[in-house]
Amino acid sequence: MALLPDHEIRRRALEYKMIDPFIERHSGPGIISSGLSPLGYDARVAPEFRVFTNVDSAMIDPKAFDERSFVVRDGDVCVIPPNSFVLTKTVEYFRVPADLLALCIGKSTYARCGLIVNVTPLNPGWEGHVTIEISNTTPLPAKVYANEGICQFLFILADTLPEKLYGEINPKFNKITEIIAARA
Repeated sequence: MALLPDHEIRRRALEYKMIDPFIERHSGPGIISSGLSPLGYDARVAPEFRVFTNVDSAMIDPKAFDERSFVVRDGDVCVIPPNSFVLTKTVEYFRVPADLLALCIGKSTYARCGLIVNVTPLNPGWEGHVTIEISNTTPLPAKVYANEGICQFLFILADTLPEKLYGEINPKFNKITEIIAARA
């Protein structure tokens, strides 16, 4: 197993649309960087957010998710309430080839502000916009900026191909274009 380097990520992104849209690099003063890095790709957060709330006294049940559990907020900035949680998605659409597994790590800019990013692995054969979970672990409100970097994906090259691709074993979470809450 090995990590894909920048030139191989670029090649696969451009030739096979592994990352679409692909950007070389977006950075500068006052911008949370995104795009290609030496051994990964920093994805951007879309301007769509689902902020968890208890206004309607809904219960979180992963087997029967209640849409009243969150409020919809769309825009360039999302304020996550203290000790709260938001769902969003990547701007980029990912197509994971049969020989790769993608792992996600939160960006240090947000981690140092108490925001924790969680994404399950992107298995071989999975494709879609990635639903991202962001937890605000602080007692203060925290901002997340749309169309800027939120997390980094690392692409791990498999030694051999799997027997089955993700879409064959779990199609309900494949080819996702919207923010997906829990589904059993």
